[in-house]
Amino acid sequence: MNFKPPETKTTSSASSMTAEKALSLITKGWEEVRSSADADLQLIKNRAKEFENFVPKITATATTEIEKLRPKLSEIRRVYSSPDFKWAPKGKGKLRIDLSGMRNGIVREKGMEEEEEGQFGELNWEPIKAFRDRLREMEVEVKSPNSSNPVEIFEGIKKSEFVEKVKSSLKSICKEPEEMKGVPPLDVPELLAYLVRQSSPFLDQIGIRRDISDKIVESLCSKRRNKLLLRSLPEGDSSLIESDNINDELDLRIASVLQSTGHHYEGGFWSDSTRQNVSDGKRHVAIVTTASLPWMTGTAVNPLFRAAYLAKSEKQNVTLLVPWLCKSDQELVYPNNLTFTSPEEQELYIRNWLEERVGFKTDFKISFYPGKFSKERRSIIPAGDTSQFIPSRDADIAILEEPEHLNWYHHGKRWTDKFNHVVGIVHTNYLEYIKREKNGALQAFLVKHINNWVTRAHCDKVLRLSAATQDLPRSVVCNVHGVNPKFLKIGEKMAAERQSGQQVFSKGAYFLGKMVWAKGYRELIDLLAKHKSDLDGFNMDVFGNGEDAHEVQTTAGTLNLNVNFMKGRDHADDSLHSYKVFINPSISDVLCTATAEALAMGKFVVCADHPSNEFFQAFPNCLTYKTSEDFVAKVKEAMSSEPQPLTPEEQYKLSWEAATQRFMEYSDLDKLLTSETGGDKRRSREGMGKSVSMPNLGGMVDGSLAFAHYCLTGNELLRLCSGAIPGTRDYDKQHCEDLRLLPPQVESPIYGW
Repeated sequence: MNFKPPETKTTSSASSMTAEKALSLITKGWEEVRSSADADLQLIKNRAKEFENFVPKITATATTEIEKLRPKLSEIRRVYSSPDFKWAPKGKGKLRIDLSGMRNGIVREKGMEEEEEGQFGELNWEPIKAFRDRLREMEVEVKSPNSSNPVEIFEGIKKSEFVEKVKSSLKSICKEPEEMKGVPPLDVPELLAYLVRQSSPFLDQIGIRRDISDKIVESLCSKRRNKLLLRSLPEGDSSLIESDNINDELDLRIASVLQSTGHHYEGGFWSDSTRQNVSDGKRHVAIVTTASLPWMTGTAVNPLFRAAYLAKSEKQNVTLLVPWLCKSDQELVYPNNLTFTSPEEQELYIRNWLEERVGFKTDFKISFYPGKFSKERRSIIPAGDTSQFIPSRDADIAILEEPEHLNWYHHGKRWTDKFNHVVGIVHTNYLEYIKREKNGALQAFLVKHINNWVTRAHCDKVLRLSAATQDLPRSVVCNVHGVNPKFLKIGEKMAAERQSGQQVFSKGAYFLGKMVWAKGYRELIDLLAKHKSDLDGFNMDVFGNGEDAHEVQTTAGTLNLNVNFMKGRDHADDSLHSYKVFINPSISDVLCTATAEALAMGKFVVCADHPSNEFFQAFPNCLTYKTSEDFVAKVKEAMSSEPQPLTPEEQYKLSWEAATQRFMEYSDLDKLLTSETGGDKRRSREGMGKSVSMPNLGGMVDGSLAFAHYCLTGNELLRLCSGAIPGTRDYDKQHCEDLRLLPPQVESPIYGW
């Protein structure tokens, strides 16, 4: 039977409310128990300590019963998680847990036992029975005339060990993770620093240099640099502030605040989710360049060697994408009237030339994209969307040789949207060439900002061969070019002959390069003319062909200089082996390949003290000069002494193996090619995501710049005003025939714009 209210004593309503609150601390789910036991609990006196004594016994019994019930709960979870499970209307469900036994077990009279038969077998609630028996004993005791005030009883209950353990357990369930505890919100200096740092792409576009933005960020954070992360990390964990990079610290600070709030940024506008996943065991590397053999220029030769040595490791598949010129353009560009009727014929020529020099079978794919030759710019301009000639299945890693040149008029898919990682390699100092033209200062100003624009929009990383180039976004300086192995073999041969006592250098000084004024011919003629008397008896041979050949030779003849002009030839030609001194006064080069080749052959090199020659200054045979008088001294020194043989370390430094290793390191490809995920590349230390945690203002600026560039390059009038070749927004009919392409209107219909 149910507990009945006592007939001999009645307490105030305040005591009743106190009893109700106290019992709610024991269990919150037993609403019926609380309503029926309010009157009985008013009589409880002086039994708080006894209550605390019997609770551990109940707890132990409950633990045993729960362990018995655990297999049944596992069965319930399995059934409920089944995909075939459906909720049924009340009263018709096949699965139901009847907890009425808990209520009945509490309110039934002592001695009565009831078995609950149901879906899951017999439920014998021994803990409830024990609890009920103790309440009965307490009921008898509280009727004693020496019983205490109920308020005092429940105060003792609230302070009991059992209640404290319940509170502790609830706190442990609800508390936040330790690493998120005590992370204060961002303050004004931190918000300003992050805003300035993220706005650096926009500031750079309007002429505010990146180093100025960095100084502003550092000044905002300098006063609190030491404690910037300490207050955001778990106590005693200062491992993340060992870096001296304030940008990393600021990123981690912001990421920790965002994580503490549970915020996660999934991406937004200007982002593209179509990047390719690596489906097979190998990564795919696409090298896109602006020139091709037989045009003997740096952007034709160096990307070819890079493809060969990247493919040699067999760790990744490599595709080299080179321009295809129609026959009319081939006649203007390729030497000795050499032309090709099909891409297959030109590919065979390229492979034969390469394998003859590297000495191993090359295993990479060569593809072609449509291009047209610009006489005014003396360069090849892509026609149409170059990125479409790399299949989507191979669109993993892109290496853009001359990224600014490739993207000046690029009207197509953004490279960083199609590829997981895009690396740009800057070969040419276009600003130096443009400054020599009419209205050069204005043109150089515009081209500088256009170069910034297109490289920021299309590249994740930019490598500059030397500091002679303009400072582009996300760029680092590193020489990632090597020397044709043939030149190193020539150097070894010359060193062996010298060691045997033979005279290997029977000729004096020479210069070799394309005969245009910007390639150093202006500086050479000026130096020789100014110090003609100081260099009395000095003769020099010059090898080269080019558009300015007649003018250069005429100027040298007018000044009566001791210079012999000869037709251009391969630097590895036997007739050039016996020259001892290579003179290269050019300051327009980014990294002169001929200089590296001369050093590899064991010759002296006399060159200007200029950022483009910084890589070569570590070699003892490289003699640099700062003034014209110093030039005379270095020439005389080289002519009167013998060069030192290259050491094995110096030979390796000039090789393509070393250049490939430097490229892998500075472009982050060594990390990407060993990564399992490939595309997920922006992860910070300790696993804390920085870029994915919140919207990136820099990324949105880059995306908006790419979209604006796409819109502008789609207008034919604007293209023509900026110097584009007419009709290069799409490839023409001749390209369709040569490369067996569909017409542009079929390949990219207007409704798919």
